[in-house]
Amino acid sequence: MLRVSFRQLQVFAAAVRTGSFAGAAQQVGLTPAAVTLQLKELEAAAGVPLFERHGRRQTLTEAGEQMLLCARRVHDAIDDCSARLAEVKGLHRGRITIGAVSTAKYFVPRILAAFADRHPGIDIKVQIAVRETILAAFGEDALDLAIMGRPPDGLAVHTTVIGDHPYVIVGAPDTPHARVPRLDPRALDGETFLVREPSSGTRILMEQFLARAGVTPRIGMEITSNETIKQAVIAGLGLAFISAHTIAAEVEDGRLAVLPVDGLPVLRQWFVVRPARRTLPPAALALAEFAVATGPGFLPTVSGAAPFTVAGV
Repeated sequence: MLRVSFRQLQVFAAAVRTGSFAGAAQQVGLTPAAVTLQLKELEAAAGVPLFERHGRRQTLTEAGEQMLLCARRVHDAIDDCSARLAEVKGLHRGRITIGAVSTAKYFVPRILAAFADRHPGIDIKVQIAVRETILAAFGEDALDLAIMGRPPDGLAVHTTVIGDHPYVIVGAPDTPHARVPRLDPRALDGETFLVREPSSGTRILMEQFLARAGVTPRIGMEITSNETIKQAVIAGLGLAFISAHTIAAEVEDGRLAVLPVDGLPVLRQWFVVRPARRTLPPAALALAEFAVATGPGFLPTVSGAAPFTVAGV
């Protein structure tokens, strides 16, 4: 393998371009003696003479001609690399892989669309899945960023708040619980709840809230999809403790009713999570900053049945 340095190739090309070692020295900022040393080392590495000396004149040997072609290719490759890096730094190009828990699908695509509109040259790959899947991908360094409501335990991460994340209890519009001004959570003891999987942040938060109120719910179904839970509630199969960001459309058109339960909404937060053990590319850092700066404006607004409104989050 030919072992030469980029500096040696620079000096060699300058010597050819200027026609002398002295001219090369001036062009590359070295002494003539240093230029002579660099070229001797380059010839030694090549194993053949690169110059033919004719008095004060020097011409390239056939090997020298080949070395000059190589030097130009290397120079062009480095220039191309510099240009590509400048594009990435300027957010003209880049690639981002982002994950989001399934509940975040109601606003994350809107954030990504707004970011892509500003930076059309950046390729964004998004994975929306249940929390366990996102955590596994994040732990394997398969994601640059993740958006979730509960930062992972046991992983070295940086977290930044996007905005508030309210949770409410919903039922079918004709449920008697929706027709009272205020509802003591203890009135829900024994009611059937349609719930997320045990590892879900929503499920954990529901269990904590009801336990504090002394309520023991009856679990009707375990469902990994918020959409399916909403349809089951609309069908009258039970109640659901659910993110208010998932129900805006159904509450607006009267298919779901937000129950006026004392102590609700419970406010958690949405986070942008990024790994602490590696440096992210500029595009990923820019998306994280964009999500934090603009995210609150993309979070759905939910107006519940009186007496409370979850809004401006």
